[in-house]
Amino acid sequence: MNQIYVDRRKKVMDCLGDGEMLVLYSGMPVPMSMDECYPFEANRHFYYLTGLRRENMALLLSKTGDEPREILYIEPAIPKMERWTGKRVTREEAIRISGMSSVQFIGALEDMISRICAREFPKAVWMDTHVEDGKALPMYNVVKAKEFLGKYPGVQVRDLHPVVSRIRMIKDAEEIACFREAIRMTNKGLERVMDRLHPGMMEYQVQADFEYEIRNQGSEHTSFPTIVGSGKNGCSLHYESNDAEIGDGNLVLLDLGARYKGYCADISRTYPANGTYTEAQRAYYEIVLEANRAVEASAKPGMTIKQLTELCKDVLAEGLIRLGKIKGKEEIGNYFMHGVSHFIGLDTHDVYDALNCPLEPGMIISNEPGLYIDDEAIGIRIEDDLLITENGCENLSREIEKDPDHIERIMAGRKRA
Repeated sequence: MNQIYVDRRKKVMDCLGDGEMLVLYSGMPVPMSMDECYPFEANRHFYYLTGLRRENMALLLSKTGDEPREILYIEPAIPKMERWTGKRVTREEAIRISGMSSVQFIGALEDMISRICAREFPKAVWMDTHVEDGKALPMYNVVKAKEFLGKYPGVQVRDLHPVVSRIRMIKDAEEIACFREAIRMTNKGLERVMDRLHPGMMEYQVQADFEYEIRNQGSEHTSFPTIVGSGKNGCSLHYESNDAEIGDGNLVLLDLGARYKGYCADISRTYPANGTYTEAQRAYYEIVLEANRAVEASAKPGMTIKQLTELCKDVLAEGLIRLGKIKGKEEIGNYFMHGVSHFIGLDTHDVYDALNCPLEPGMIISNEPGLYIDDEAIGIRIEDDLLITENGCENLSREIEKDPDHIERIMAGRKRA
């Protein structure tokens, strides 16, 4: 029995009131064209509570009968289909992975929901109805929630998202171990980048070097599309084209991460393509590094992300005032236009119940000050992943080099293969 998932489900079950139930779907593949689908990603809450990441599964929890009920629904194995699409999860495997004793096939789910609604008169059903972007296609769980409302209009549908999000904000020991491994792989990828980076490369070649190494290390995927922005492209916060030639004298801003067992590293580093920072590049870099270190020194339980962002702005503004780039803090928004932190977990920008809630031990946040000087084609971001501890924080990515002198020494000996 996998006790981790048992404990997580118990926390959720404790949030259900008497006469309430929960239905959570893993999701279904999204068609991309003709006979091909986009790579499937299971609903993160479903994976968090079951350890399973395959399509067409569901979790049902209920307090509607005499005893609490936990049932996992999976697809049955069809040998003819498995020849084409690979082996499906068996009941025995699902029991071992999830720690659930009751595992049935997905075709029985609707009958169970109908039975509960007809005989046990649930007061409410909890479903993942969170909508992140109204312009995107609705999530599968949102579609199923609308279907449920159509069939059972007398049962209130409540949003499960904040309930599980709150639990997910505090990482357990196994999750933290997964982060450490994802960050280790990311470090290896960045070491390869520094070893091979030189003017004349294409940004996508740098991307390829990083992604080759993390996959070779065992990463299942990148945490998000790799960003390699050289020169002025580094001033675009979510630049993803990665199709420009890297010029001599360019900085190269990298925002990237390996993913391990679903957990996402999120790291940014900024390297000089030719191995040496110019005087102006180093001056701006050291301001960003000062802000990065100030945030790390201040991150602790009770602080909020808003407070850390204001601290970051103060340090960045003071640095730019020293350089004569700005006259007052009110101008810092021209050169730093994002928050310094977000939560990290199964999602790179991970879930939360309140964005500006006080930090607690076990939370993992980013620390990513930056400066984006369009008129000088200089974009710099230095990002680490911080684990909030009882008395402060641990920089999980402290081994990933960011000291400019050390970076220059490392790059001076690169192979340029």
